[in-house]
Amino acid sequence: MFVCVFSGAAHALQITDDRGVTVTLPAAPQRIVSLLPSLTETVCELGQCHRLVGVDRYSNFPASVQKLPQVGGGLDPNIEMIVALKPDVVLMATSSRAGERLQALGIQVLAMEPKRHADVQRVMLKLGQLLEVPDAARIWRAIDAGVSAAAQSLPASVRNVKVYFEVNQGPYAAGESSFIGETLARLGAKNIVPANLGPFPKLNPEYIVRANPDLIMIGQRSADGLAARPGWQSIRALREQRVCIFPPDEADMLVRPGPRMAEGARLMAKCLSTKAPGAKP
Repeated sequence: MFVCVFSGAAHALQITDDRGVTVTLPAAPQRIVSLLPSLTETVCELGQCHRLVGVDRYSNFPASVQKLPQVGGGLDPNIEMIVALKPDVVLMATSSRAGERLQALGIQVLAMEPKRHADVQRVMLKLGQLLEVPDAARIWRAIDAGVSAAAQSLPASVRNVKVYFEVNQGPYAAGESSFIGETLARLGAKNIVPANLGPFPKLNPEYIVRANPDLIMIGQRSADGLAARPGWQSIRALREQRVCIFPPDEADMLVRPGPRMAEGARLMAKCLSTKAPGAKP
């Protein structure tokens, strides 16, 4: 929900965030602190990087945000440092526990946590309204078209490949109901983690052995000792060396539900086209 409330020459902005809380701002914010990398990237994709005055320790793209003050993590931000930056609004995940503390100190908080493609679209449009960027819908359409183009680039021979996508050690997987799972589905892959397990479930490693994926996608940070996991030598993907290991910068891109989803889809499509059974060498 987004409403402009006119009062004389100025107009206030009212936006309802993902908590169901309606936040009222006297005008479009000029000083923003972002505590979630996907929100940081969305602000910058909308051409408003210059409004960011602080970010969380994981926000590292685009490169310009690495020069900004880092105010801790999304779950454990440095409240005093945020207050000192005098933000008009703090963007954060709904899962962060810092919202109430910041609000008690008079800091406006907007909590949004995209998990699916529709959420990414909704967040982009909402931030576009907040920042008074009129072409947010066009930017989203370009991202969505990029995902579709990645899917269309794949040959039919790699469709229905059983894929295991590991998001983080644990192991935490990307299920069918996550934005990563939705991208895999659009690419024609078959996710071994069904939607009823949730978007990013922690799995029993034996579950993955029994599912026996044809292909594994994993970040470099989590890939050490993959073959040494109990029973994993029997997994087809490892036996046949059908594993795509993404370096940290690519892994970051893949696990962030934001404006680089089309680039992530292209990375996954490249993995499928080179490593999947039926792929041409």
